[in-house]
Amino acid sequence: MDVLLTVARARPVALRPVSEEAGLQPHATSQIPGSTVEAGRLRPAWAEIDLAAIRGNVAVLAGIAAPAEMCAVVKAWGYGHGSVPVAEAALEGGARWLAVALVEEGRQLRDGGIDAPVLLLSEPAPAAMQEVVASRLTPTIYTAAGLAALSAAARAAGTVTDVHVKVDTGMHRVGTAPDLAVALAVEVERRGELRLQGFWTHLAVADEVQNPYTATQLTLFDSALEELARRGIRPPLVHAANSAGAMWHPAARYDMVRCGIALYGLAPAAHEATRQPVPQLRPALSLVARVSHVKEVAAGERLSYGLRYQVIEPTMVATVPLGYADGVTRSLSSTGGEVLVGGRRRPIAGTVTMDQTLVDCGPDAEVSVGDEVVLIGRQGDESIDAWEWAGRTGSIAYEVVCGVSGRVPRAYRST
Repeated sequence: MDVLLTVARARPVALRPVSEEAGLQPHATSQIPGSTVEAGRLRPAWAEIDLAAIRGNVAVLAGIAAPAEMCAVVKAWGYGHGSVPVAEAALEGGARWLAVALVEEGRQLRDGGIDAPVLLLSEPAPAAMQEVVASRLTPTIYTAAGLAALSAAARAAGTVTDVHVKVDTGMHRVGTAPDLAVALAVEVERRGELRLQGFWTHLAVADEVQNPYTATQLTLFDSALEELARRGIRPPLVHAANSAGAMWHPAARYDMVRCGIALYGLAPAAHEATRQPVPQLRPALSLVARVSHVKEVAAGERLSYGLRYQVIEPTMVATVPLGYADGVTRSLSSTGGEVLVGGRRRPIAGTVTMDQTLVDCGPDAEVSVGDEVVLIGRQGDESIDAWEWAGRTGSIAYEVVCGVSGRVPRAYRST
């Protein structure tokens, strides 16, 4: 995993910031807000983001979905990867649209110099509509109150604002019933300050390929589209597919697909990835640190909070400067969590603490301060991915990558 060496370990010498290592650069928006700390300079720990992998993943997914357009979902700070650099890479890879959850996330893209269309996946609060219009964001609408607030903001700005109407076809999170969505779309068309650009829905079980509920949702959606057509309305962008829909449900592709987790090189569901064709995606995030302390621990000693991990024989224990405040979830302590040191899997030893994690490197390990530790990613012939973490903690890969804390600096590889 070391970006300077082809071997797994770095020598225990004075460490350079990771941003000085070949091919890695910090990004202007990659740090904690207000911080000027470079990746790996003050604390030897960072998340390495492979922007070339994101570009390649977008190109692969766009090829599968063609002729549908690609919308790259970069909400939640680009699923923990960094929204602006990910957005730039996605657009370079062929995405035509970006999507976020919050007005603040859309504004961050604009502040980062992103000029591409940005879809808001949930209806903004009425008080936010002025900012939506000012930032040239494309809102999703599914209530009369939202429509009225957006109309007022667009009229006040003297502009025409594009709108996407969301249909609730059965997930029951947000959106409105098909008949009401049709009525809302008709009302949008009636207003001169608004333009109906999109009509869409979201699939609840697309990652369960054999589940018939996806077909049920698409049938309801198609019926709503047919009703719109009877009224002489055909929105330019009809969309339903998330990553799983784009990969495994051709009928869901329509005019645009919205890819999130697959954009970052992870399958939408680990169980389906063993049964369905999965494109050649490359994980974009690696979580890396360097050993900050090493000690030999005698047989019988117990480690960390609660003293739940007992050393059976004399062993070398390495301290890694990442803990649960950084996203190394505490439950890895009791579920067999491992890291990579020297190209080998080594067990997490005892309770993960807020800032640090202990690793049992074994009695004969040659481990030194400064050696590289890979928590997520590849080192030599071994690898640990986000789905492995998720499997050990009863979670999903989405939560794992989103959970890598903002206090972990990001370093970006572009080639």
